[in-house]
Amino acid sequence: MSGGPDDLDATARRALRIEIVVVLAVTFALSAYTASLRLIEGVLLGLSEQTVAINPRRSPFDLIDLGLNLAALFQLLAWGALAVYLLWRSGHGLSRIGLGRIRWRKDVLGGVGLALVIGVPGLALYQISRILGVNSAVEAAELNDTWWRIPMLLLLSFGNGWAEEVVVVGFLLTRLRELRVNPWIALVASSLLRGVYHLYQGFGAGLGNVAMGLVFGYAWQRTGRLWPLIIAHTLIDAVAFVGYSLLAGQLGWLR
Repeated sequence: MSGGPDDLDATARRALRIEIVVVLAVTFALSAYTASLRLIEGVLLGLSEQTVAINPRRSPFDLIDLGLNLAALFQLLAWGALAVYLLWRSGHGLSRIGLGRIRWRKDVLGGVGLALVIGVPGLALYQISRILGVNSAVEAAELNDTWWRIPMLLLLSFGNGWAEEVVVVGFLLTRLRELRVNPWIALVASSLLRGVYHLYQGFGAGLGNVAMGLVFGYAWQRTGRLWPLIIAHTLIDAVAFVGYSLLAGQLGWLR
């Protein structure tokens, strides 16, 4: 399966379809399923009264809490690594999927720019959706309970960016391109998947992540670089996880 799209026979195409289903089934398709159920539950209970914890304690015992957070981080890293490995096995090197050597201007500054493009409108959309009652309230855990809380949240921010952008953008869009799916259809499919597995946060968060998926996916299709997406996603989550917890008490409008 290392040839180009025109070289794939029926067996190879079927193998790619199965691979896509399996990878998504153990990663974000399962998350989308549970998020949908959470949304339905929230609607039945009254979505505006629901609270979503963005960095909850996973155990009342500090060491177990740390261990469970590490397990969540390793799971995210493993999801992205699985997608990279499968692409590598079929002839896609790191540079071919946009994970080559990080470049300061294209990757780091590009990632900061993407974070601003997504983050500022996203905050406005969140506030509007909260006013309309279509988004869940956000609750953040205390950050001063243990010395490792902030470093762990920053690592989890990177883990989320790594897993989501590698699987939902780099892997999925590469495989759909090999199957000769129309690039715009592939972009919409990737973005809808991203939105659905964020529905546990409410309709507004789901729509916001669809928009984020369209911007990120299009950026990857145009540049072939994944690092700017991962960096931008990491920054956005870091602000959400750490910044919200630090500022929510001082800025009441963030609640």
